[in-house]
This record gives sequence, C-alpha cells and structure tokens, in this order.
Amino acid sequence: MSDDLDLDLRADAEPGAAVEVAPLVRRIVAPNPSAFTFTGTATYVVGRGQVAIIDPGPDDARHRDALLRAVAGETVRYVVATHSHMDHTAGAAALAAAVGAPLVGAGPHRAFRPLHEGEANRLEAGVDAAYHPDKEMREGDAVTGPGWSLEAVATPGHTANHLAFALPEAGLLLSGDHVMGWSTTIVAPPDGAMAAYMASLEKLLAREEELYLPGHGPVVRNARGFVRQLIGHRRMREAAIRARLAEGARTVPELVAELYRGLDPQLKGAAGLSVFAHLEEMVDRGEALTDGPPRLTGVYRPAG
Repeated sequence: MSDDLDLDLRADAEPGAAVEVAPLVRRIVAPNPSAFTFTGTATYVVGRGQVAIIDPGPDDARHRDALLRAVAGETVRYVVATHSHMDHTAGAAALAAAVGAPLVGAGPHRAFRPLHEGEANRLEAGVDAAYHPDKEMREGDAVTGPGWSLEAVATPGHTANHLAFALPEAGLLLSGDHVMGWSTTIVAPPDGAMAAYMASLEKLLAREEELYLPGHGPVVRNARGFVRQLIGHRRMREAAIRARLAEGARTVPELVAELYRGLDPQLKGAAGLSVFAHLEEMVDRGEALTDGPPRLTGVYRPAG
C-alpha cells in the first residue's frame, strides 16, 4: 500500500504509561488499538507544573484515569484538540471538566463540502459532532504556560478543521493525524479534501521542525524528509489512477483492486475513499470526467 514510504511500524507504546518522548512532552497512549489507530491514540502532556493536554482521546475511563495520574499535582491550563474525530476528542469534555481547564483548539466539525444528493458520509460514525471547544484556535493563535507555548498551524485535509501545534521551545510539531510515520493519512470526502491535504503538506515542508509527534504511532524524525516522501507518494498514486483510467478502469472498486493488491480487507474501504479523494480533485482540475458531481459510486473516464 505504501512501498515507496519509509514507514515506522514499531509498536513502541504501552497503553496508560506516561513516557517522555521529547523535551517538555510526555505521551500517554489510549487503549484503542485498531487497523486505523495503530497502537492507539496518542495523548500528549506539554510542560511541567502547569501543563496542556493535547488530544484527550476516546471516551474511555481507563485512559482518562491514566491522564489524571500523569498530571497529578500539576495544574492543567488547557485541554487542546487537533481535530474532531471520536478517537481524539470523545473524551475531551469529561477530561476538561475533571481538570477544570478550558477546551481549545480545532473548531467544531465541518465538512469541506455538502453531501451530494443521495450521497452518504461513510465516516460519520467517526465524527465527534458533540465536540464544541470553549475557544476555537486559528492559524497563529497560541496558548502558553511556564516555559512552553503551543502555536496553531492550520493543516486542513484529513478534516477541514485540522490543526497541528508547534512547540518552538522544543523545536517540534504536534502533527495530529496530518502526518504519521506508521501510515498514510485517510483523506475522505466530504470530510477530507485532497487539494487541501497536499497544500498543507507543502506548508509543513516550508517550516523548520524536523521532529513530529503524531496522533498515532512513533515519533517522526527527519520529518521534512518524510513529508517529501508523502508528497511523492500521493503524486505517484494520482499518476497510477490516471494510467488505470486510460487502460479502462472506471470505478473506485476497480481502481482499488488494481492499485492495492494484497491489501488487508479491513482497509479496503479507506483505500476506496482515498482513491475517491484523488478522483474528486482530478475532476475539479479537468483531468478526469464523470457524469454529474463526483461520487464514490460514480463512473469515471480520462479527460481528452
């Protein structure tokens, strides 16, 4: 699925354990491993004494208890969210109430575009529609504590409201689900958009951080080199879709069968959504054609 990427598949996290993974940052992984979350959602505690908690994770009492143990005797100044998926924010409101801190970060969930007539949102079960921050952060907004600051970096693509957070005191970026070293990111319309995702990758490439702390999986080192790989991977995938359309493939299932041979059956749906995201962008640029608006069930053909 990603043979052209140097993926890091080390399962280096024990759920519930607070581990220092970078200067000023501890990681506690939630007990929600899956084909989509790898070893589980990574929650980060930034600072000492007066801290911020980033991505509280699922609504799981075990994980909430682990977070409270990790910050025992400390003051939580902010609970911060990168984006509004259940595995990142379902536990946010309960944690914020438990520690008496405001919930800040990504705005309420929104899609990049409305659903087309008859179209279903295949990721609806993963969307946290109940998530509403006390304060929505935008590009350049920051929250601070003694010796640390978290600056919002808008990185739409995986979701329309996705934020990464720079921690300049440690020279790193908390990258949420936008960049992960163990897997490519799901970009699934209408919640995700490929053009925005690619633009956000280019944006990160222009920054200086070389260490990313992702929402799932191990720390990403040589981060900009890996971002270059991700950009190249997506361009190769689009070129492969274009070639298969020229050879006669017409539907998303046909393209998935040809492009993702040997894929874990659990991931075929995600692969189909990713192919659809590429097709939607190709139609928008006039490089592929379909009747009516692009749909997951549509029939596609090459332009020209």
